[in-house]
Amino acid sequence: MSLKSERRGIHVDQSELLCKKGCGYYGNPAWQGFCSKCWREEYHKARQKQIQEDWELAERLQREEEEAFASSQSSQGAQSLTFSKFEEKKTNEKTRKVTTVKKFFSASSRVGSKKEIQEAKAPSPSINRQTSIETDRVSKEFIEFLKTFHKTGQEIYKQTKLFLEAMHYKRDLSIEEQSEFTQDFYQNVTERMQTRGKVPPEKVEKIMDQIEKYIMTRLYKYVFCPETTDDEKKDLAIQKRIRALHWVTPQMLCVPVNEEISEVSDMVVKAITDIIEMDSKRVPRDKLACITKCSKHIFNAIKITKNEPASADDFLPTLIYIVLKGNPPRLQSNIQYITRFCNPSRLMTGEDGYYFTNLCCAVAFIEKLDAQSLNLSQEDFDRYMSGQTSPRKQESENWSPDACLGVKQMYKNLDLLSQLNERQERIMSEAKKLEKDLIEWTDGIAKEVQDIVEKYPLEIKPPNQSLAAIDSENVENDKLPPPLQPQVYAG
Repeated sequence: MSLKSERRGIHVDQSELLCKKGCGYYGNPAWQGFCSKCWREEYHKARQKQIQEDWELAERLQREEEEAFASSQSSQGAQSLTFSKFEEKKTNEKTRKVTTVKKFFSASSRVGSKKEIQEAKAPSPSINRQTSIETDRVSKEFIEFLKTFHKTGQEIYKQTKLFLEAMHYKRDLSIEEQSEFTQDFYQNVTERMQTRGKVPPEKVEKIMDQIEKYIMTRLYKYVFCPETTDDEKKDLAIQKRIRALHWVTPQMLCVPVNEEISEVSDMVVKAITDIIEMDSKRVPRDKLACITKCSKHIFNAIKITKNEPASADDFLPTLIYIVLKGNPPRLQSNIQYITRFCNPSRLMTGEDGYYFTNLCCAVAFIEKLDAQSLNLSQEDFDRYMSGQTSPRKQESENWSPDACLGVKQMYKNLDLLSQLNERQERIMSEAKKLEKDLIEWTDGIAKEVQDIVEKYPLEIKPPNQSLAAIDSENVENDKLPPPLQPQVYAG
């Protein structure tokens, strides 16, 4: 099979990474191609539609119940809940959800403020239980950071503590509802600083980074890969998929990276290290930073190989190759965690959002990768996926004189192992065939013997009476002459 440069590359137009609603921000496959803002609008519309349908259903059921009650003329002792009370209950529930976050930022009386401050100071046993060293360090850094903003910093700290307390009572809700609540908190804090606090945009971004670091360090173990979701199942599926694709070569993906160059090889190793390190971070922004560092190493590797700046068409195939080679742990959980709880301004704009969108595209490509994607025949693709064989490695005579001897020996050993694997498979196939032939031969011989026995049956007669010995005891022995005795004659 030829692995020449004519293979079709992976091309993604820049417009395909943008939100499909046309707002100009980066889209995300996890949000069905929308950006964070548009996705929340679509989600809110769908949710309101579902609530409206539930109300209409409840109203119809209530009306049918009242008609059945009136027609039956039953006793007036049992009173059912009227629809007005039901509607009032539903309205209160909707109002409570809508104003949950807004009430944190509304002006309150002194008595109310003191009460809120006391509630904020009251330690939550679930939040403060088994606080790690990292959590204590982040809390101290957050407090020291807010001290420089004086009154604004105190207000931000109070609202952040109230948010954490509210999140404690929302753990029974779905992870999507917790995510929406967190995103609303980000948006309200940002708007409050811009409108009331008159905080400059560059400082707003720094404050939001610190807020995200503080709250997500505390909430990490509760909202990362929760048991109520199928994130863990998706992690195992993508990990198994990447393991099955271990045979994919850079030439198949048209990766413009030459790992024979030592500097390029170091960049590839650093990129793999960064994408693996993403799982060790708690804060979404830190996970995004790992993706950004990985991407910059990829761009440097391409630039060194091609001796010119890398393009977007070169970047995505190389990122796919790095993910396949590194097989990052809990990849889907990390992507979902960033999508749900990262500050949306980072995901919609900037290099962090661009690189994260490309990572989502790379994972989606790996999940749907087939023979056509690699320009292979279906037969070869199936053989490679089943592990029956692997693509031929580069022959030693094709290596450049400056190639590393260790790399040459490695590929030579891999080629030898591939040949030994094929030889072992042939031996096992022949051994099974020999075993089958022996069983068939044994069965054939047994059948022939059985046919002969049935055709020529063997008759076994009883044995004859044995003749009595001549010198045995016999009553007629007395009539015999005496035995001859030797005679000695004198000479």
